[in-house]
Amino acid sequence: MQTPHELIARLYAHRGVHDPAGAGLELGALAPLDTLRGLEVAVDRLVEQIMRDGHLLVVGDYDADGATGSALAVRGLRALGARRVSFLVPNRFTQGYGLSLEVVDTAVEQGADLLLTVDNGISSHAAIARANDLGLPVVITDHHLSSGHLPAAAAIVNPNQPGCAFPSKHLAGVGVVFYLLAALRQRLRRLGWFGVERPEPNLADLLDLVAVGTIADVVMLDRNNRILVEQGLRRIRAGRCSPGIRALLEVSGCDPSWVTADELAFYVAPRLNAAGRLAEMSLGVECLLADDPETAMALARRLDALNRERKALEAGMKAEAESLVEALRLDAETLPPALCLFGEDWHQGIAGILAGRIRDRYHRPTIAFAAAGDRWLRGSGRSIEDLHLRDALAWIDQRYPGLIERFGGHAMAAGLTLSRDHLDHFCSAFNEAVRVQLGDWQPVVELLSDGILPPELLTLETAEALALAGPWGKGFPEPRFDGAFEVADRRLLGEDHLKLRLISPDGQPLEAVGFRLGEHFERAQGQVHLVYRLKPNRYQGTTRLRLLIEHLIPAGAEPDAIWFG
Repeated sequence: MQTPHELIARLYAHRGVHDPAGAGLELGALAPLDTLRGLEVAVDRLVEQIMRDGHLLVVGDYDADGATGSALAVRGLRALGARRVSFLVPNRFTQGYGLSLEVVDTAVEQGADLLLTVDNGISSHAAIARANDLGLPVVITDHHLSSGHLPAAAAIVNPNQPGCAFPSKHLAGVGVVFYLLAALRQRLRRLGWFGVERPEPNLADLLDLVAVGTIADVVMLDRNNRILVEQGLRRIRAGRCSPGIRALLEVSGCDPSWVTADELAFYVAPRLNAAGRLAEMSLGVECLLADDPETAMALARRLDALNRERKALEAGMKAEAESLVEALRLDAETLPPALCLFGEDWHQGIAGILAGRIRDRYHRPTIAFAAAGDRWLRGSGRSIEDLHLRDALAWIDQRYPGLIERFGGHAMAAGLTLSRDHLDHFCSAFNEAVRVQLGDWQPVVELLSDGILPPELLTLETAEALALAGPWGKGFPEPRFDGAFEVADRRLLGEDHLKLRLISPDGQPLEAVGFRLGEHFERAQGQVHLVYRLKPNRYQGTTRLRLLIEHLIPAGAEPDAIWFG
């Protein structure tokens, strides 16, 4: 009989880790500081300002990576002895993404002596030129790809800038900040900065912020990122996290002592992101900076309310978007290779989530546009694994100059600004760009499975062992299994979730839930074949095994996805 330990060894091997004992996730195994280009110059600039009691202004992004990175920078700089540190998060609706001319002017008005960007800046050429003209040095920390030549900043720390030998190219913005703080502490230590009156801080105490931001940004979980996330999770479970993160977990109904990367992704990150989507991300940063538990809880409740509002807006937008797709009167095989959707009343802050939902349903790269004033549209796109979305936008920009006002992003997610008059032209160009990258590709849902679990492993013990064997995420996917079950009972939770009572092949009764799988209610009867994850379900002091359904088809039905075991 196979044990959970043996199963985990096999799962690790599936993911390229053939010696788990030699691939530990201790801090000592992190990639070294000296391989990250730009650190020395950035530290020079920060030390200069700290020594002269300069005003350091942190400029972040309005997503969870930017919020955690901003909070990390503020907390870390203050812990290292900087006395004048403040932060500014641009407003999504009035100032747009990243370091803009308006943000630079605001920084000057606030008396900043140095700007430190977090999760942005690598493409902010005009804003940095303005800052240089005004005598305001800018230190960029970012992880996005550059659009060509680099801006003339005082220093640039970005693992993806040309010539950087740092081995982990997948650091999130918050991870880049952590490395900068570690290098700054190292320099200050050599300068004799720390002593009885100014004790040296343990920066590892801030890894809860790094874990949340890294998971929220859905970056590749290479070994370096897995170390950062795992070390942050250990501190959260041990009760050593910031009051803000504890409060966000508690308002979500999550027990911090059992938290996993999954809970960070599905409970903490959306509540932080809700601030940037519907209000101002400064609310999220303030929650993460709060030292008083009561203050943190009050802010967490406000974020929770915003997240509920976000869900309601998203539901209405999704229904409208699906109606737009159905109005094309095409089936799944004859839909265009890419989808562009626009709703006059859609909310800019929800467009990216909407694009992701439509992408998941139709398995096509999708961009959802919302109005941004009388003349402009702002689009948020989500891609599929085979298509690099930012490269597709860059191809359009090169082939049709002036069609896109501005754009940026990653392989899987990107954003752009577009004139209303250009929407139809852009949609045609987007489909053309997708065809250039994918050729005669036909969209097929692909589901990865780690195989069929033997009956002795279909247990709560296995689920708890899997939860602690992570962190799981992009590039190191959480284990999924498949198998046949008998449906003993079925019902809907709300309007969109499916709850089943199952009987395993050996007669074991099991509970299963399929979130957003309510449309499969009629199919969920008799014998079914499932792709699922094992989860410990903790509720009101009890813990039970739950199967989290990823995909369902009736036994013997024609498969509607390709499964790889």
